[in-house]
Amino acid sequence: MMMNRRIFSTALLAGAAASLVSTRGMAANAAPPKARNVVLVHGLFADGSCWSEVIARLQTAGLNATSVQNPLTTLPDAVASAERVLARQDGPTVLVGHSFSGMIVTEAGVHPNVSALVYVAARAPDAGEDYPALAKTYPTPPATAGIVFDGDEGRLSEEAFLRDFAGDLPEAKAKVLYAVQQPFHKALLTGKTTNAAWRSKPSYYAVSTEDRTINPDLERFMAKRMGAKTIEVKASHLSLISQPDAITQLILEAAGQRP
Repeated sequence: MMMNRRIFSTALLAGAAASLVSTRGMAANAAPPKARNVVLVHGLFADGSCWSEVIARLQTAGLNATSVQNPLTTLPDAVASAERVLARQDGPTVLVGHSFSGMIVTEAGVHPNVSALVYVAARAPDAGEDYPALAKTYPTPPATAGIVFDGDEGRLSEEAFLRDFAGDLPEAKAKVLYAVQQPFHKALLTGKTTNAAWRSKPSYYAVSTEDRTINPDLERFMAKRMGAKTIEVKASHLSLISQPDAITQLILEAAGQRP
């Protein structure tokens, strides 16, 4: 019996969707190539030094680690800054992003040097996705109300930084981080990714269960959608500083450096 056109089209679309999910799962769950290089990218309200605790541990493990100085101007500028660092790497490289820089990892992660992706309490959009619209489907995290603008530049107020961004760090340490936060340009927030590197690269995600900057349930949704190997860390948004051992171990796994 001949299949009518509508049934055939429905079956074809279903098959394509199943194939896409299967391919994504295979990419995320595949054993990554062994890598000696790690490139780390910071998000909003920070600079490259926020990775210092993780970098020290990666260096002790014998890996070459480089922290990108995200210009926080526009998404294309930020992606270009990461791509320049990626191009200097010799061999397979794990690309790691925290917070907003998950946008950069998602876009720049298609670079041929990138062997695996690690998201740390990070945005993980699909190609062309309106991330703010996605985020609005979850309760707004408290830190959002603490963003203040001076013209086109945005930053977190000290109160919001200490309570909602770095809530599990000693106050003295959090104040030092507040002092070096770099303001971001409004234009940065309007960018959309054109690639979704997690569809083709092994991916890992560290959810911060006490996060007040990105909703933890949104983090879980994004991690599940990409089929990432996921861990949950009892930490604020700054798990890379408050729980550096857990974050380092996830990066080492992404680098094929753990059995």
